[in-house]
Amino acid sequence: MSHAVDSHKTQFLAGARACVPVAISVAAYGLVWGVLARGTGLSLLEAIMMSGLVFAGAAQFVALDLWTASPASLPIGALVLAALIVNLRYLLLTATLRPLYRRDQLGRGALSMYLVTDENWAMTVAAMARGGGSVAFLMGGGVLAWVSWMSTNLIGYGLGSTIDDPSRWGLDFAFTATFLALLLGMWRGKGDILPWLVAALAAIATAQHVEGNWHILVGGLAGSLAGAVLEVRKHAHVS
Repeated sequence: MSHAVDSHKTQFLAGARACVPVAISVAAYGLVWGVLARGTGLSLLEAIMMSGLVFAGAAQFVALDLWTASPASLPIGALVLAALIVNLRYLLLTATLRPLYRRDQLGRGALSMYLVTDENWAMTVAAMARGGGSVAFLMGGGVLAWVSWMSTNLIGYGLGSTIDDPSRWGLDFAFTATFLALLLGMWRGKGDILPWLVAALAAIATAQHVEGNWHILVGGLAGSLAGAVLEVRKHAHVS
């Protein structure tokens, strides 16, 4: 029993150490999110609850872009749908972690997916490919990323009181920069060009003709649909 505990602890610490560079990058845009959250009008409690319950940087930047100061005009449905589209990739990412869990651990495994990020997922999958990797390793990186995200969000929120205009410091570009980094990390080859192009054109066309932030949803849906059609055609051709 003691040996098993020591092994889990070792794996947990190994996962945390592997994610130290990730935690540093998370801290950088965590500060920015906190500043923008305050500038958008979120209360401290709302910021804490969003980061604590959602824990998805890209989706949270989308939420800020859709957020309005007036609760009556807040597009709740659009906000939830946009976050769902952004996070759909986790259905595929987390499915690859299934071998780490026994059949009787599915419930606990589903709950632990809360701490999965793109980065600690990638490191865990790489460890699995080398014949290693474990739930403890995955959780070590996830916990470190969560602590980094939450703490820097709060620090950024506090700094937000001294920054009256985030655009003067270029912080409003963080939303765009986050998605550029996300896209580069998801690039798989030339086959991604068409879905990305469809998403971009759909978003631009919607922004030109429809008021508000609907271009985010339309672009995401159009790109996802184009990607799905290409995947179906590719599998049909192979079979």
